[in-house]
Amino acid sequence: MEVIPAIDLLEGRCVRLYQGDYDKAETFNENPAAVAQQWVAQGATRLHLVDLDGAKKGEPVNRPAIAEIVRSTNVPVQVGGGLRDRQTVADILALGVDRVILGTVAVEKPDLVKELCQEFPGQIVVGIDARNGKVATRGWLETSEVLATDLAQQMAKLGAAAIIYTDIHRDGTLSGPNMAALREMAAAVDVPVIASGGVSSVTDLLSLLALEPQGVTGVIVGRALYTGDISLKEAIQAVGEGRWQDVPPDLGSSGFA
Repeated sequence: MEVIPAIDLLEGRCVRLYQGDYDKAETFNENPAAVAQQWVAQGATRLHLVDLDGAKKGEPVNRPAIAEIVRSTNVPVQVGGGLRDRQTVADILALGVDRVILGTVAVEKPDLVKELCQEFPGQIVVGIDARNGKVATRGWLETSEVLATDLAQQMAKLGAAAIIYTDIHRDGTLSGPNMAALREMAAAVDVPVIASGGVSSVTDLLSLLALEPQGVTGVIVGRALYTGDISLKEAIQAVGEGRWQDVPPDLGSSGFA
């Protein structure tokens, strides 16, 4: 199972939110590229970037930070947040981003998702963020009446390369992943499912590993890495294969000493 560190971007900083609340943003580092380099040094094989400003505004805001992360690392980078038209998706991919994550447009413009999947095969991932099983949009500020599993099935048929499922009530809380919802999501689609939200320990990761045969192929980890509750090296050793390298001594074991 692939362990994917999350880097959430807000006003050029690396932050974490609590249950998607922008008013509860905690800054962990002013230099997101340094954070990205640290995770790669600890073995990350992929990075997950979210432009939080972009998700609210409806267009990417943190392009300079995204571009710098792509330039300064040598692993695939996936980006979400504010990607709501064809040109914006093309522009982000042109930065060297490996995959883009579509959220709001999956609900509001499914025909656009279909066109993008055809134009950029293998590079379109759909992020489904849910509250009580229903899809939230526009930076989690609005909740639709669309069921997460129904949307996932529709997006898989349109050609999405993978589904990222986030339980908003678990996100940033270190309360553990929503195993039942992930199991239901994996059963609903025949494309890879990536778990997100609530992971607090290697024990949580091992629990998720049990879902890998059902199609949960990766897990995005955020706050637990930044607080030190999870060591990325240990996580990768426990559930996946990484590119472990020696951590630069001046960064310390977590990189945020």
